[in-house]
Amino acid sequence: MIRPLTKEDLPKLRAMETGIDDDYVIRVFDRISTGNNKLFGLFANDQLVSVGGLSIFAKQYAMLGRMRSDLRFRGNDLSTSLMSQVLDEAFKLPDIKWVGANTQEENIPAQRVLKKIGLAEKHISYGASALNISSLKSGGTPWERLEDVSMKRQWLRKLFVESSAVFPYECYYPFPASEEMFEDRQIADWNFFVNPKGDRVLITKKDFKKYYYLQAVYPFDDLMDQPGLWETIALAQEQLASKLRKDAHVWMDLTKQQASTLPDGHPFNLPSPWMLFGKGR
Repeated sequence: MIRPLTKEDLPKLRAMETGIDDDYVIRVFDRISTGNNKLFGLFANDQLVSVGGLSIFAKQYAMLGRMRSDLRFRGNDLSTSLMSQVLDEAFKLPDIKWVGANTQEENIPAQRVLKKIGLAEKHISYGASALNISSLKSGGTPWERLEDVSMKRQWLRKLFVESSAVFPYECYYPFPASEEMFEDRQIADWNFFVNPKGDRVLITKKDFKKYYYLQAVYPFDDLMDQPGLWETIALAQEQLASKLRKDAHVWMDLTKQQASTLPDGHPFNLPSPWMLFGKGR
């Protein structure tokens, strides 16, 4: 039997043997099983043996994830059976146009599950994070801030929407861009900075995933060749930390090509790259 989990199922979730120490799915169960988040369980004789969920973003995107199975029941395609139904549940929602899942490159079992349920590989990138990026600064002048919302939207349309390029909507949650993804309220809150030549743009926004992050979006390969880029990111990070009155890490979704241009001894933590799988209606 597969059904949505409720708070009454929490003891059964705790009883699962997943091999995961301090599982965040248990710690934040209330948050990831309500509202725009749903958590599903596969039961065998009233025992919870596999878990998976979905989250809704920007009204029309769903991200699958939080897959784990009881070690005592693995090898029976439980995750595949469960996530196949979770995928169906996502597409039953009338506004959902695209469903995806993000897993690390080293997680081969999860990739097999995603391929079995019909999701195709879309994009791969590092979730790069750093607390201090001062070593990347080269003395350049910070870029000029862009305030006009219509101009911001033009940049988004040119760089992401027209090609359905992947846009890092939140840390850990990239999606193929669409016009509907970007609301004027969001665009007004995000910071856009344009270089002196007017041919490059940097987008920064606040996010929270255990830590506060300045999420910096720079969709070009010349990370180390643009004077003032890292000064602009560092200044935006400093301003966010001052506003929060606590540390703010820098987060950047870097392609493998971008990551390869970082100098030796760079400050970023680069765990196994994240692979985005997905399909549309």
